Formats: sequence, C-alpha cells, structure tokens
Amino acid sequence: MSEEKIGKNVWVVTHGEQWGVRLEGNKKPSKLFDRKEDALKYAKNRAQEEKSELISQKRNGQINLKNSYGHDDPNVKG
Repeated sequence: MSEEKIGKNVWVVTHGEQWGVRLEGNKKPSKLFDRKEDALKYAKNRAQEEKSELISQKRNGQINLKNSYGHDDPNVKG
C-alpha cells in the first residue's frame, strides 16, 4: 500500500474588507476575493488538490466550516 502525501490545510480568512485563501503555515493569503462564496469555491478546489481540509472563518475569526477532502478513516461514521 503506497502512502499519499498529505497536503496543507486550506483556510478562508478575512483580509481587510476581502476574503483570502491561504495554505496552513503561510502568513499571507495566496489569493484574494471580494466575495466569500468565490473564496470558498477556490479553496475547495485547492483542498481537493492537496487532499486536505478546508477551514473557513467568519469575519470575527470563529471557525464556521470544516470539510475534509482526503485521508478520512473509512471505519469512522460521520
């Protein structure tokens, strides 16, 4: 069985009046959007490519969404 590389989690965060998408560990967003909906769409694609988690925050910094796109344990219901 070969092991796949696990990518970095993808975050949707506020950046001033815009929404940013950044990989975990990076301080600055890699891409900015005017609408959160557009940032989430882009971030979902990145998380799928990275086989990682998509984590989204509200404007106040609270996490409001967490979706996994790889390496889930098939024996755990959820």
